[in-house]
Amino acid sequence: MAEKKAKKIEIFDSTLRDGAQGEGISFSVQDKLNIVRALDELGVAYIEAGNPGSNPKDLDFFAEAKKLRLSHAELVAFGSTRRKDLSAAEDANVRSLVSAETKTVAIFGKTWDFHVKEILRATLEENLAMISDTVAYLVSQGKRVVYDAEHFFDGYRANPEYALATLRAAADGGAATLALCDTNGGTMPEEIRAGTETVVREFGVSVGIHCHNDAGLAVANSLLAVSGGALQVQGTLLGFGERTGNANLSTIIADLETKAGMRCLPDGHLALLTQIARRVAEIANIAVDSGMPYVGGNAFAHKAGMHIDAVTKNPRAYEHVTPESVGNERTFLMSEVAGRSLIIEKLRKFDPSLTKDSPLAAQVVARVKELEHEGYQFEGAEGSFELLVRKNLGKYKPFFDLHYYKVIGEQKVDGAMETAFAQIKIGVEGDMAVTAGEGDGPVHALDVALRKALERFYPAVRAIRLTDFKVRVLDSKSATAAKVRVLIESTDGEASWTTVGVSADLIEASWIALVDSFEFKLISDVEKRFRAYL
Repeated sequence: MAEKKAKKIEIFDSTLRDGAQGEGISFSVQDKLNIVRALDELGVAYIEAGNPGSNPKDLDFFAEAKKLRLSHAELVAFGSTRRKDLSAAEDANVRSLVSAETKTVAIFGKTWDFHVKEILRATLEENLAMISDTVAYLVSQGKRVVYDAEHFFDGYRANPEYALATLRAAADGGAATLALCDTNGGTMPEEIRAGTETVVREFGVSVGIHCHNDAGLAVANSLLAVSGGALQVQGTLLGFGERTGNANLSTIIADLETKAGMRCLPDGHLALLTQIARRVAEIANIAVDSGMPYVGGNAFAHKAGMHIDAVTKNPRAYEHVTPESVGNERTFLMSEVAGRSLIIEKLRKFDPSLTKDSPLAAQVVARVKELEHEGYQFEGAEGSFELLVRKNLGKYKPFFDLHYYKVIGEQKVDGAMETAFAQIKIGVEGDMAVTAGEGDGPVHALDVALRKALERFYPAVRAIRLTDFKVRVLDSKSATAAKVRVLIESTDGEASWTTVGVSADLIEASWIALVDSFEFKLISDVEKRFRAYL
């Protein structure tokens, strides 16, 4: 018997269009081109890249995008139906969709009679004509049209006959896909499935789903639409977008491929998911939420001693899929509840022969407990913990020696941001470097100065960027004598890591964490080169 072929779901990514409407998100033309390359590498079917008629930046992007040679994805230009007082051929925004030279275009139109009358200020008949005319014109220009039925589920709830009539107008005009939009993001799952099933039953064209997350249901609603017959899922790779965001495609893709046996990406590409998600986040200048399913830093993180012990015996005990299947990795969080099993498991990364009874294991356990008593916390500082293990196992060699550092702060009287200056002197195998740095505060100044000094010897540090800085006072009763714990999160654009420093002096605690951050990156690079050589 022939093997049953997996159902194919088209992934329609709108990171560059809908995602760009999220707070704090702003893409340059080069950013957009880089994200297109990343999404194409992942293997999504469509990349909605913006509205060529809305702003000069998108116009410039489409001009540059024509030069791209994509392997898997197809670019899509986005726009709206014609204005009510113009023909489609006369509407500049509609014509811009043609000039973008994408094979596929997406246009949105009004589905909810309330929007037609109160927002568009058109008659219901005029709106139907606008939809059918625009789709028909674009089809006559050789375009494949994805019709986004804006506010479909609100419109279907208020006036089902008219909502379906708008879809009929698009289908009669030649639309290849009817995308049902939960634009307000408040529709409940049972309504999503019922509405999708109705449209699939009534229309002989492909049906898509486009959900927003205002009720926290965008992923669930998208999955239910697929179970109701939708063949295209729209969203943004990391879920960011206007208000509370769009459907998170990284979660949906993994759910459909690992749970539903459906195919969203080319064979073998699911293992690229975490890497591409983090690359897109880096370009967007945001951090991937550590709690995000599948691709987050904590997606396969274990803390409780009982859980860690079980996972080391058989990962299925507490993991619903393997981290490798989505390109992530398993981590064990250091804490007072983790137990010796965690430390032994981490030690085996460096020496597989170590057991619970090994003297070295006992030495590391004792050192961890000693440092935790001093205020260190390794649960969120895997980088510093790995360096600690290396030092205790004799597998650590410092990349530089510090001779001194000095920080001077300057606070302007008008309340402007504090400016700080740092000077450091380091030695690398007898060669000395003295550098200075200026920054917005002492830690930034130290980072600038250290980076300048190390770049001469280790060019790879240019890729390091500090993404988060946290300070916690450990004993507030001690006032100015209290110890502080500093956590620094860093990235090189591909991986992220966190380091920790503790001291009664904020600058010293920051310096400890900063040095660990740079050394962790340099050690990781050395090991990558060694593995590649082997």
